[in-house]
Amino acid sequence: MCLMHLKKIKKSKLKIYIPKKLLCSSIISLSVVFPSNVISEQLIKPRFNLINTYSKESFVTQAVEKTGSSVVTIDTQRYVKKRKFPINSQPFIDPYLERFFGLDLPNDNQTRIEKNQGSGFIFSDGLVMTNAHVVNGSDKVIVGLTNGKKLKAKLVGQDFFTDLAVLKIEGKGPWPVAQLGDSTKIKVGDWAIAVGNPFGLENTVTLGIISNLKRNVTQLGIYDKKLELIQTDAAINPGNSGGPLLNSNGEVIGINTLIRSGPGAGLSFAIPINKAKEIAYQLLNNGKAIHPMIGISLIDQGNFETNLNAVKVGYVIPNSPAAKSGIKVNDIIIKVGNKDIKKASDVINQINKNGINKQINILLKRKNKLIKSKVIPTDITNLQNY
Repeated sequence: MCLMHLKKIKKSKLKIYIPKKLLCSSIISLSVVFPSNVISEQLIKPRFNLINTYSKESFVTQAVEKTGSSVVTIDTQRYVKKRKFPINSQPFIDPYLERFFGLDLPNDNQTRIEKNQGSGFIFSDGLVMTNAHVVNGSDKVIVGLTNGKKLKAKLVGQDFFTDLAVLKIEGKGPWPVAQLGDSTKIKVGDWAIAVGNPFGLENTVTLGIISNLKRNVTQLGIYDKKLELIQTDAAINPGNSGGPLLNSNGEVIGINTLIRSGPGAGLSFAIPINKAKEIAYQLLNNGKAIHPMIGISLIDQGNFETNLNAVKVGYVIPNSPAAKSGIKVNDIIIKVGNKDIKKASDVINQINKNGINKQINILLKRKNKLIKSKVIPTDITNLQNY
C-alpha cells in the first residue's frame, strides 16, 4: 500500500511540475516576441545611438578619401636577353633536361620579360612621383589609376642619390592630384598613414606614428644614398615603394622608400616631401639633380663628460675638393660658413645651401690648432671619377 501510495504521489508531482515549467518558458518567449513598451524603449535607443556613433568617419578614412584617388600603381617591364651556352659546352644532351634545370638552349634567342611593380602618386598635372628603384632600367612603364584605367608613362628623370623619379602620364586629364604637406612641421608621435599597392593590392592603407625624423641612412648601412629619412612604424610592404606617407589631414609628408627586414623588422622609412619636391623640380627643369659635395665622410662624436657633440672627418676622397683644400682624416669641423657645427647634418645642409662651384669657408680643429680652409664644392657625380 505504501509503495503504491508513493508512486501515486511522485506521478502527481511530476504532472504538476511540467506544466509550470512550460508556463514559465511560454512567458519568456512571449516577452521576446511581444516586448512591453518599456523594454522596447530601452533596447531601441541604445541601438540607435550605436549606429550614429559608428557612422562617423575616422580621420584615417577622411585622409584616404582626400588623397587615395591620386595614388597609382606602377607596372614596369624590362626586356632581358637570355644567356646562351656555346654548342660544344652543353651540360646535357637532352633538351628537356636543360629546360628542367633552368638552362637556356644555345639556339634559343627569345627575350625574357622581367616585370616589377610599385606605387606612386600624382603631384601635378599628369606628373607622378615614385622611387627611382621602381622604374630603373625599365623599357615600358604603365600607370594604373584607381578608376581602373591603365596608361603609358615616360620617365622624365631620376635621381639615385635620393631614390626619386618623376614620370609623365601619356594622356589627357583631369587628374586627381595629391595635396603636398610640409615635412618640416611634422613631429615624432604624429600619425602616419601609408598608402600604396603592396603585392598588387590597390589602395592598401596602414596606420602608425612618426618614430624619428632626419634618420641618417648610413646608420642603416646604406652609403650610396644622400638623404635623411622619416622613420615610421606604419607597415610598408614590397610594392608600397613610391607611395605616399600621409599626415592626419591627408597631406603627403613623405614618399615610402625603405623597409627593414630580418632582425628589427617593422621599421619603415620615407623621403621627406620637402626634399622630394626640391629634387622633382630639378629633374623637371634640368633633367638631373645637383648634390654639392666636398668629398668627405663624417662621424658624429659625443662626449659624455662635457655633453658636447663634435663632427670628425672619417675619410677624404683623394683629389676631391676637400683633399685639395688640405682637409685631413680626424679633423674636427668647427664651423662651415657662418654656422657652428654640432652634428653631421649641419655640415651637409650648409654645403647644400652653398651650391657647387662657389667657395665656402670651413674652420677646422687639428689637435690643438685651428685651421681655416677654403673649399669649392662639386656635384657628387664628379666625385665618382676620383
